[in-house]
Amino acid sequence: MTVPRQQTVVRPAGRGARLAPTSEPVPYDFRRPLTMSRDHARHLEMAFERFGRQWATQLTARLRAVTEVALENLALRPYDEYVAGLPAPTAVVVCAVGDTRQSAVLQLPLPMTLVWIDYLFGGTGRGDDRQDRELTEIEVTLLRGLLDHALADLPYAFASVMPLELQFRSVQYNPQFVQATGASEPVVVATFSLRVGERTDTATFMLPAEMLLTALRGSENGDGRTDADRRAAAAARADLDAAVHHVPVEVAVRFAPVTVQPRDVVALQVGDVVPLSHPSSQPLDVVVDEVVLARAAVGSHGSRLACKVVTVEERNA
Repeated sequence: MTVPRQQTVVRPAGRGARLAPTSEPVPYDFRRPLTMSRDHARHLEMAFERFGRQWATQLTARLRAVTEVALENLALRPYDEYVAGLPAPTAVVVCAVGDTRQSAVLQLPLPMTLVWIDYLFGGTGRGDDRQDRELTEIEVTLLRGLLDHALADLPYAFASVMPLELQFRSVQYNPQFVQATGASEPVVVATFSLRVGERTDTATFMLPAEMLLTALRGSENGDGRTDADRRAAAAARADLDAAVHHVPVEVAVRFAPVTVQPRDVVALQVGDVVPLSHPSSQPLDVVVDEVVLARAAVGSHGSRLACKVVTVEERNA
């Protein structure tokens, strides 16, 4: 079954209002709906637009060529669909997302990166006429330095969405071999139009969707979980509380400690008496895992020794 494509489409900066949704039919899997509310889409659009403006400023300053970066399209789609639509070869910059195990992808056309490098070396931006040439180690180092400055602006651009930090990790050239996330995992893909001098290219920026949408839901109600997630968490908490009550623990009753010299310990023999500093009128400590929970008086219960709890230690949870 096919239904009209529903994507959030944004015009390049300075060209006017947002375009209407395209009516091009595409396959749609109703078992795996990929939807994003209008409010969430607008927040992400503004974040990516801020990033585009900052990126353009960075490129203009470092390449010494007038650069424009404009958000063209924002879409939510499965990761495998995203990589299937990328050209090959292309520069796939894989980035680590903060301290997590998640990855982001910044895809750049190879000819465009070679034009940037030509500018960095003081050239006119001609690039390299050889087709499908991969970057050398020196060129990757230059590209990394160029992108590190752009990625450093992400915390500012996404401040209204979530704290977002990316670290340049590697450059790949075949998108089909890049396993940044699960094939069926939803991702947010921003498509940018980049114009450097007289040259215009298209780049894409992919971020894990769940990470962004959870942050947006959390900013709305202070809790990014759904009702079902909260019920499941409450049930798990109740199960944990019930299980804790049946966990066996060792309880000890102890006297106040006494300090002795190592020579006294080494010289201990059967029949020796170790005097204690514990007054006979003072209760003993009731201890669990070195934590004093109560005080107890010595007594007996039938033919067995016992202790009677006389006070309980009050502790803040």
